[in-house]
Amino acid sequence: MDNMNVNHNYTSIEQIREKMRTSPGRAAEKAKPSESFDEILFSKHASKRLETRNIDMSSEQKARLQDAASRAREKGLKEPLVMVDDLAFIVNVRNNTVITAVNDTAHAVFTNIDGAIIN
Repeated sequence: MDNMNVNHNYTSIEQIREKMRTSPGRAAEKAKPSESFDEILFSKHASKRLETRNIDMSSEQKARLQDAASRAREKGLKEPLVMVDDLAFIVNVRNNTVITAVNDTAHAVFTNIDGAIIN
């Protein structure tokens, strides 16, 4: 029993749950709606798409993407298609995560979206 690491700083299960919700390791899972897309995650898939398709977003385009995500949230959308100039993004609004990015939309087919925002 002497070798056990026991933390007695918590007095209730609610305090433990709150600590888990606000711990730094969980920040990526629960991004706040007010964060900018510089702080919001691009999924591994979306990051790879940005890299392989040589998509370099300007700060103005990122701001427009954030604005579109905010508008989608206001409308109750969960995974909309967001168009910014000639770029298309599927955004998980709840997690503030860009799921995928496309820069050649000429013959693109988007599935499992619940709305579209052209910004």
